[in-house]
Amino acid sequence: MINSIVVPVGGLGSRNLPATKSIPKELLPIVDKPALQYIVEEAVAAGISDVLFVTSRYKKAIEDYFDDFPDLEEILLKKGKADMLRKVKEPAELARFFFTRQKHANGLGDAVSYAEEHISDDAFAIALPDDIVRANSPCLKQMVEVYEKYRCSVIAVEKVAWEDVSKYGIISGKEIEPGLFELDNVIEKPAREKAPTNYAIIGRYILTKQIFSELKTIKRGAGGEYQLTDAILSLIKKEKVYGYIFEGERFDIGNPAGFIKTNINFGLNNPEYSAELKDYLKSL
Repeated sequence: MINSIVVPVGGLGSRNLPATKSIPKELLPIVDKPALQYIVEEAVAAGISDVLFVTSRYKKAIEDYFDDFPDLEEILLKKGKADMLRKVKEPAELARFFFTRQKHANGLGDAVSYAEEHISDDAFAIALPDDIVRANSPCLKQMVEVYEKYRCSVIAVEKVAWEDVSKYGIISGKEIEPGLFELDNVIEKPAREKAPTNYAIIGRYILTKQIFSELKTIKRGAGGEYQLTDAILSLIKKEKVYGYIFEGERFDIGNPAGFIKTNINFGLNNPEYSAELKDYLKSL
C-alpha cells in the first residue's frame, strides 16, 4: 500500500510571472479551486493518507490553505451558507498534511531528497502540480495498482510530439505488456536527435526508498540542478523500474497558455458553468 505522497511546491513559478510574484502558482484556480487541490484529491482517491509538501519561504499560503480558517467558517455558518462552508472546510479534511522547506531551488531531485526522514514505507508517490490528469480512474490509482502487482518503481509516461522531447525526461525500454515498459534508460531533456523515444515522463511517480540513496550520489545535471531523472537512471542499474502509459488526459498548467486552456476545458465540463461558458465562447 502506498500511504505517502511528496508534492514539491518550492519553485518560483517564473513561467507564470507576474501573477506568481505573491501568489504561489500552485494556488492559482482551475475554475473554482486551486490547482493543488486537484493533486491532493487524486492522491486521496488512490488511497494515500499522508501528503508532504516540500515548500519554500515564499509558499506559506499553501500551508494556510490546507488548514482550518475559524473566522471565515464562523461567518459562513452565521450567514447560513452551508454549501460554501463545506467547500471552505474540505481542503483541511482531505488528508494529513506535513510541510518541510527546501532551502534553495536546486531541482526536483534535491526537493525529493527532503522527504527521506518522512517516508517509512517501502515506496511512496510523487506528484508535480504542473500536471493535472483527468481520468475515469485517477492516474495515481492506476499506478498504485501497477506497483502492487510488480512491487517496483513506476513512472507515468505519455507519447509526445518529437519536436517537444527536449522539454521532458525521455524513457526507453522493453514493453513487457501493453502500455508497460521495463526501463533501461531515462534522459533529461535530450535534443531531438539524441532522444531514444518520444515517450515522456510526466509528473507522477511511485518510487522505492532506494531512490534516496541514489539521490545522494548524483551530481548537478541539466540546467545545473539535481535531476530526479539522473537518480532514476542510477536506480535502474540496481532494480527494475517501469514506465506506465496511463489512461487519461494530461493538462500542463505550468505556463499561461496551458493554464488558460485547462480552465476553459474544465469550465466546459463543469455543470455549474458550462452552459454560460459555451454561450460566451460562441459569441466571440
